[in-house]
Amino acid sequence: MPTIVIASPKGGAGKSTTAVLLATELAAAGAEVTLLDCDPNRSITLWSERAPVPRRVAVLSGVTEAEIVRVIKARDQDGQIVVVDLEGVASRLVSRAISQADLVLTPMRATTLDATIGVRALALVAEEEEALGRRIPLAVVFTMTRAVRSTQHKGIEASLRTQGVDLIEPSLMERAAFSALFEFGGDLRTMPAQGRMEGAIENAREFARAVHARLVAVPA
Repeated sequence: MPTIVIASPKGGAGKSTTAVLLATELAAAGAEVTLLDCDPNRSITLWSERAPVPRRVAVLSGVTEAEIVRVIKARDQDGQIVVVDLEGVASRLVSRAISQADLVLTPMRATTLDATIGVRALALVAEEEEALGRRIPLAVVFTMTRAVRSTQHKGIEASLRTQGVDLIEPSLMERAAFSALFEFGGDLRTMPAQGRMEGAIENAREFARAVHARLVAVPA
C-alpha cells in the first residue's frame, strides 16, 4: 500500500495539519492509516494525546533516521496507507523517507516566501529520483487559502503550473476547525463545532479524495 510523505523546508506551511486531515479523512473513508510523527515539534503526537485517536488510525512517534525505512516497509507490508509528517529541514531522515514515497505532498502557503522556500522540496525530490533511478510523484497543496484568491496567489499558482508542478485541488482553506484539531484532538466529526463544520469536512474530504486519486494513478 502507498506511502505519502509530507515534506516542506518551510516552517508554518501546514505540514502537520495536512497530515492529520489526510490521515483522518482517509480513515473515515475506510482506509487503515499509519501516521508517523517524525517532526521534533511532535505536533502529531500531541494531537493524538488530546482525545482518542480516530478509528483506523495508528500513530507512531519518535521514528529515527535509522528506523524510518524499516518502519515504513513494515507498515506497508501490513497493507496500510502510511502518512509521514517530516521535520521542516533538509536532513538524512527526510531524504530516507522521500526515498520510500509513492507520493510526496508539499504544503505551501500562497506567499512568495513560502513558494521560494517550498520549491526546495521539489529539488530534494529530484535529487532522490536521480539517486534511485525512478520517478517519485510530487504534488503541492496550498494551505490556509481564502475563498477569493489574491493576485499573488494566482501568480504563484500559474508559475508552478508552468513548471509542470502538480497542484492539488481543492486547496486547504483557512478554517477555524483545521487549527482547532490540535486543541481538541480527534477528527472533524468528533471535535466540538468550530465555525462552519460542514464546509470544513467537505473541504478536507475532497482534498483527501484528490490525493487518493493520485495514489491509484501511480503505476505499480
